[in-house]
Amino acid sequence: MFNLFHADINAGVAEYEATGGALLLDVRTEQEYRGGHINGSVNLPLDKIFSIADTVKDKSTPLYVHCLSGGRSKRAVAQLKQMGYTNVKDIGGINSYRGKVVK
Repeated sequence: MFNLFHADINAGVAEYEATGGALLLDVRTEQEYRGGHINGSVNLPLDKIFSIADTVKDKSTPLYVHCLSGGRSKRAVAQLKQMGYTNVKDIGGINSYRGKVVK
């Protein structure tokens, strides 16, 4: 069921997987990412979010953003939108992810 207050990372990952050309962006620290991440995700810590242009030139690229619990991903989405990225979605925190993680 749709929850107005919390993004559902499981639904978000499924949507990412069904969206051609999309990027799954993990904004946790490098250390957190190494501890376990979703296969196919790209690590770009929140404090380095402004370097996204080095990786994603097309600002209409679908970006699915997550972190540990949802706080940093929410801030990252706001910053990405301010930078002109038009297809950005906060999918919440990996701590609610029910799929397999890569270490």
